[in-house]
Amino acid sequence: MMKLRSDAFLKEGVKKLKQANEELFKPEEDIVAYSVCKNAQFSLDNLLRGFLLSNNIDPSQEDSIESMLKKCIEIDVKFKKIDVGMMTCSGHKIDSRYCAELKTVSACFDAADSLDTLLRKAKMYS
Repeated sequence: MMKLRSDAFLKEGVKKLKQANEELFKPEEDIVAYSVCKNAQFSLDNLLRGFLLSNNIDPSQEDSIESMLKKCIEIDVKFKKIDVGMMTCSGHKIDSRYCAELKTVSACFDAADSLDTLLRKAKMYS
């Protein structure tokens, strides 16, 4: 059961990262920062949940990106490479915050992309 849930979260995380990436490839004046922000947030949330579930840890719905990242670091120190410092939302419930500045949005996307890369290297998915 945990494996199925883990796989579902990982799959959704990859999908959301792809959606954020597609938005970033638009001309700068056409980029919808909110869309990049929310897709990157949901990507991070889903990828972290998927990793935790694959390690038999069932995160609560109340867990923030920051709190889940700390749990992941306890399992694997490589997660320290994931920088959520520029993300003003990382310590809050995912639905409660978003950013609109392209610099902050890019930092959020970069964190999600780094997490995706780390999980691919760990062969969590391909």
